[in-house]
Amino acid sequence: MISLRALSGAFLALTASIVPAVGHDFQAGSITIDHPWSRATPPVAPVAGGYLTLTNDGHMADRLVSISSPLSERAEIHESTVIDGVASMRPVQNGIEIGAGDTIELQPGGIHIMFLKPSRPLKEGERFAATLVFEQAGTIDVEFAVQNMGARPESASEHEGHGEAVQ
Repeated sequence: MISLRALSGAFLALTASIVPAVGHDFQAGSITIDHPWSRATPPVAPVAGGYLTLTNDGHMADRLVSISSPLSERAEIHESTVIDGVASMRPVQNGIEIGAGDTIELQPGGIHIMFLKPSRPLKEGERFAATLVFEQAGTIDVEFAVQNMGARPESASEHEGHGEAVQ
């Protein structure tokens, strides 16, 4: 027969394994920040990308106005475009508006976050801290999970690496 102590221990182990998996979504007012992630970087990379999904469940539009991280000297919101076969990237002026009821995906090849002059290379499986600032919802601290160098939005949405500690 299974003892109450063994059963309690098994329940605690199960609970501990579930908490990190559901703990990678963040909330700021009516804005949900889903699975912030980045790719591992080579040793001397001058930038790192950041990706996430923003959902506004409120009745008013909000705007992501800035981002910062102790990982990098500066962080900017960028947009990638291809015009006449020429790819370019530029900072987004005035942030990103998230309309009431809308979802905005920041992903490779589109709107994304650029962490400029990171203090160290990013390694798969680790996490790093960042702070997002919204016009209405205010400031929220998040963690970016670092995926492998070839990660795509589909593989990142599988929430790999949730059990890792903040670096």
